[in-house]
Amino acid sequence: MRIYEGSARQDFEEVFRSIGAFLDQRGMREVLLVEAPDGFIVQGLVSTSGGEGGWSEAMGVVAKETLTFLDDDIARFMDEGVARRRARGTSIEAPPPADWEQSGYYETAFRVLGRYMDEQKPRDVFFFEQGGAFVVRLLMADQKGSHHVLAEFTREDIQEMVASGPRLRTPPTPRPAPPAPPSAETTPAT
Repeated sequence: MRIYEGSARQDFEEVFRSIGAFLDQRGMREVLLVEAPDGFIVQGLVSTSGGEGGWSEAMGVVAKETLTFLDDDIARFMDEGVARRRARGTSIEAPPPADWEQSGYYETAFRVLGRYMDEQKPRDVFFFEQGGAFVVRLLMADQKGSHHVLAEFTREDIQEMVASGPRLRTPPTPRPAPPAPPSAETTPAT
């Protein structure tokens, strides 16, 4: 999926937010995401419900799951996300900090990572998460050619990025200009 070479409707922030919401619903954790030519491949751990066997099966089994999200899947997730946020009465563009609990960790974390990536304008993305921290690898192109850039975000970094979101969405209020100092011509003589 090449979001900078096609539809203006999609961006990393909204695409990753939509994928994150799906992963939250699946209960996936320790996620790895890699961009493919026609979408994204996601791997993560999921707990499956226990069977009818012994005590270990009653607790569930953790298994690695691999999912492929094609462009059509992502478009559907994005539409479902907008509908879900409208039904909740939250902002369609981006949730307020209080929405952190409603949205789920991956929906919110992927959204702020996507915003970071939108600012970087990479040609290709890859990232993985472990324990709430993310390592991101971006393929960047400049006058020297293509090269990878690494960035790391701790759980605290993600929380700070979420907290700063409202400031980024709200344009700064213009301050009135300070009054001009009185000129010598208007100052009364003593």
